[in-house]
Formats: sequence, C-alpha cells, structure tokens
Amino acid sequence: MTTDQTSSLLLGLAAVVLLARVLGALARCLGQPAVIGEVLAGIVLGPTFFHGAVSGALFPAGVRPLLGALAALGVAVFMFLVGLDWDVALVRGRGRLAASVSFCSVVLPFGLGVLLALCLVDGYGTGDRTAFVLFVGIAMSITAFPVLARILTDRGMARSPLGVVALACASVDDVLAWSLLAGVVAVSGGAGPGQWRILLAVPYLLGMLFVLRPLLRRFVARRPALTLSPAAFAAVLVGLLLSAGVTEWVGLHYIFGAFLFGVVLPRGGGERLRAGVRERLGEVSGVLLLPVFFVVAGLQVDLSGLDAGGLGVLGLVVLVAVGGKFTGAFAAARLNGMPVRESAALATLMNTRGLTELIVLNAGLQLGFLGPGLYSLMVVMAVVTTVMAGPLLSWILGRAVDAAGPADDGRAGESAVPGHAAGSASTVGTAV
Repeated sequence: MTTDQTSSLLLGLAAVVLLARVLGALARCLGQPAVIGEVLAGIVLGPTFFHGAVSGALFPAGVRPLLGALAALGVAVFMFLVGLDWDVALVRGRGRLAASVSFCSVVLPFGLGVLLALCLVDGYGTGDRTAFVLFVGIAMSITAFPVLARILTDRGMARSPLGVVALACASVDDVLAWSLLAGVVAVSGGAGPGQWRILLAVPYLLGMLFVLRPLLRRFVARRPALTLSPAAFAAVLVGLLLSAGVTEWVGLHYIFGAFLFGVVLPRGGGERLRAGVRERLGEVSGVLLLPVFFVVAGLQVDLSGLDAGGLGVLGLVVLVAVGGKFTGAFAAARLNGMPVRESAALATLMNTRGLTELIVLNAGLQLGFLGPGLYSLMVVMAVVTTVMAGPLLSWILGRAVDAAGPADDGRAGESAVPGHAAGSASTVGTAV
C-alpha cells in the first residue's frame, strides 16, 4: 500500500464509522433497528447521490479492494454470530408450528419470486437464466433472524409466547433459505473450474456436525468454568476462518462455513466462553466491519436513473416479497390454531429481512446470479420490508402489547398457541 492509499483507507473508515453511528442512532430514535440507518449510510455514500462524487473522494479505486476484504471479514463474523445464537432448543415443543410456518413462508414467496423472475429475466436476467430465476425466488424467501430478535427484544417480547414462536419459525426459515441458496450455488457451477470440489461439501458438513461438534462438547463439558482466554479466542477465530475458507474453496460461499462453525460450538456448558466470544466479536463487527460491508453494498446500489418503469418493477418486487411471505406465514399459523391477531403479527415479523437479505443479495451479485439493476431494487425492498415491521406490529397488536411479563422475568407465561409451551431465546445483539 502506498502512503496515499493508507491515508485514504483510514480517513474513509473513520467517516464510515461516524456516519453509521449517527444514522444508526437516528434510526433508533425513529423506532427502527440501527441496521436501517447503517444501510442508508452505505447507500448515501454510493453512486445514487452526487453521481458517486462522495464515494470517489472517500474511497479511490485503489482502496476499494481493501474495503471488500474488510467487508468479507465482517460478513463472516456476523454469520458466525448468527450460527452461534441459532439453537435447536427454540423449536422444541413447537416443531410442527415452526416447521409449517417456516415451510409455507419460504415455499410461497419462493414460488412467486420464480414467477416474477420469469417475467423479468429478459430485462434484468444474467447469463445463467436458471440461476437468476432460482436466486430471485430465494431472495424473496429470506427472514432476518437477528433483526427479528432485536425487534422483539427492544419491545420486551423476546420471551412472550408470540416472540418465542417467531424466533423458532425464523430459525427454521433461516436453515431452509440457506440450504436452498447452497443448493443453487452448488448446481450452478459457482465453484468455477474446480467444480469437482463441491462433492466435498457433504462430507465436510457431516464431519463438522458429527465429529467436531461432539468433540467440542466433550472438551467443554470437562471445563465448565472455561473462559475466553487469549488462547481460546484465537482458537475460535482460527476455526471460524478455516471453516469459512473451506466452504469457499469447495465451491460454496464462505458465509456457509462461518455460519456452520457457529452452529457446531457447544450450547450446553461453556456459557461464559460463548458470551465472551459474542461480546468481543460482536462489538468489532457491529462498530467497524459491518458498516464497511454496508458501504461496499451501497457502492453497488445506483438508483439515480430510476424511472417510471423501474418504479413499477420495484413495486412488483415489494408486493411479491411482502405478499408471499405474509400470506404463507399467516395461513400456516391459522391452520395451527393461532388467533387472527397473533397470526398477523407473526406473519409481519417473518417479513423482516434486514442485514441477512443484504448478505444474500451481495453474494448473488458476486456470483453473477443477479445484475446491478435488480440488485439495487432488491436492496430497497430489504430496507422497506424491515422498516415496515415495527409500525405494522404496533398497529396489529395495539399499544399495549400483551407480552407475558417483563422481558427479564425469565418466564414466558401461558402460550398463545394451543399445545405449544414458550421458551427462551438468544439474540445477536451488537450485530444489529
């Protein structure tokens, strides 16, 4: 790096952190998750405003590859934290409800997204038409578990019957959506010349789940007071980076490896270790690395040339995304005996997309599944669906949300869903 590149990078990063904090705080003042303000910070710095003059001054061409590397690291850490907080215990006692709501809220928007992609493929399609169509369907199916958890926590609903059910459904939804995306990446030749490597993905997954995970459980069980020493923190970082690197090498995106390593870390015992990992990585990721990701994503969003036709396509994208997700989740919840109001609230929460959607869209852009034009419109859709979740939830449930007591009382109360007991949930706090 030259002296000019170094100074440009450092000054640009300072501007990114400052703008993200200011707009994130403003978003919170307006009752929105901080991630909304941080996403808007990325778009403001992009080519949509002032023809890219701001981004050109802050981030010259020679600095942008370095930003991309920092953004990739931020996404890997974030996905690891999502995996770390993903807990199958959320689904216990409510498996049928979580499975049916998640299935319907993935399959219906996926199908509608495929139909929409078939209509848009001539104007917005990429070289691989099949991958484009499938990817648009997946992008319509995403629910952001971390942002949903943050919304529930901020409202004191994380331990309410509705909140626990929403977290359970979102966790299953995440697994379904990531599995679909992994499948599309695998069958579309995302691995490039070494496509044979994709055959290693299945044994790697099995080894992580059925070899490494039991070994880690035994190791932690023998050390119940294990804390996050420098050596332990280094071991976690090495495992995270190795897992992400392996999945990237075999032909899947690195986000899958990062998420998987978070999943395999033990849940029982070692709570102090997991809390320490979450705190240290969460702060670095949330304050520095993720804002850099938002800038990198925003630099590729260009709405300056949006015309009436583009607005029409944007309206269709939002309609399909919201309508498909809401209808699928609402219908499944009602069939499982949930009251109308709670079913509508659950369907609204499942429409939260946030940062997870941006990660998926950015991966699709990198892999060539999505072109810049539709990418920009779908980023707007991700922002719109996340912004509307809070106000809609307040409107549906009313001012006095009937959560089961204070958020810190440790009890969930009587379940609003017949046959399903409420439980507890983890959140990815600092990341959103």
